[in-house]
Amino acid sequence: MLKRLVAVVLISFSAWLQAAPDFLVDAEWLGEHIEDPNLRILEVRYHPHRYYTVGHIQGAVQVQRFKDLGDNDRSPLMHFPTQADFQATLRGWGINDDSQVLIYDDARTALTSRLYFLLELYGFNMAQVKILNGGTVEWSVFEELSQEKPTYPEGKVTLKAANPDLSIEWTAVYDDVVSRRDPNVVLIDARPKDMYTGEVVRHAISAGHIPGAINIVSLDGTDGQSQTWLGDDALKAMYKDVPKDKTVYLYCHDGFRMGLAYLQLKHLGYKQVKLYDGGWSHWGNRLTLPVIMGDKPYSGDYDL
Repeated sequence: MLKRLVAVVLISFSAWLQAAPDFLVDAEWLGEHIEDPNLRILEVRYHPHRYYTVGHIQGAVQVQRFKDLGDNDRSPLMHFPTQADFQATLRGWGINDDSQVLIYDDARTALTSRLYFLLELYGFNMAQVKILNGGTVEWSVFEELSQEKPTYPEGKVTLKAANPDLSIEWTAVYDDVVSRRDPNVVLIDARPKDMYTGEVVRHAISAGHIPGAINIVSLDGTDGQSQTWLGDDALKAMYKDVPKDKTVYLYCHDGFRMGLAYLQLKHLGYKQVKLYDGGWSHWGNRLTLPVIMGDKPYSGDYDL
């Protein structure tokens, strides 16, 4: 019986390795690279103070998820930061054009996904970026966390202009989905179901969802206990109703869950995936924009 159990575990693990996205790495990978002088480790905790109180991976730089990953001069704050501001932030973390970057969080990679997307948005070489699958849970199983803050020389990374193929403004959502109902566009709301239906109101004045949006909860593609991604079969099942030849628009409430959905879809082979800059924190706070309550994409006058 024990041999059979071990065999099943090994087969399952082997299948996971074959399906794992190439940007996900484990603690063993980090252990082999943690002393590399060109490696920069970035921690994005849900509660940023835990970088100091609970501790962080040795050598990790603290990323303050709202201040560092949003536009501090716009409303809502989680609009994408400008190229100049984000470049200055990266340089402050000691990032250069040739840096190997390892990102981790304690939120099932939802927070790291935002940072990963911004790096891609502004043209960083994504072959040099990895995400620690399992985050703090994965690492703390093998190693203790540190409370020492590292210091690095100012970086010299040079970012490019934002890639227009990766993001949209609210006007595109209103035009393509709400008004024209373009059959080639699929709008996905990556928030929890109770926010989508309007049972829970958070991060906005309005409740519900954008007319035409379907609800696919991106965190459902991860394991809450181990903080790791589920395998490809689970991800494919989540997005089975979204054709790969469509353009996909994504939003959530503050920009993290849609980043996770973006990574999931790109891994599954979707080619046209764009994030709504501002998301529900923008749409749901503009009282003139229409919203739908309930579990259907359209209802009421918008169901016609």
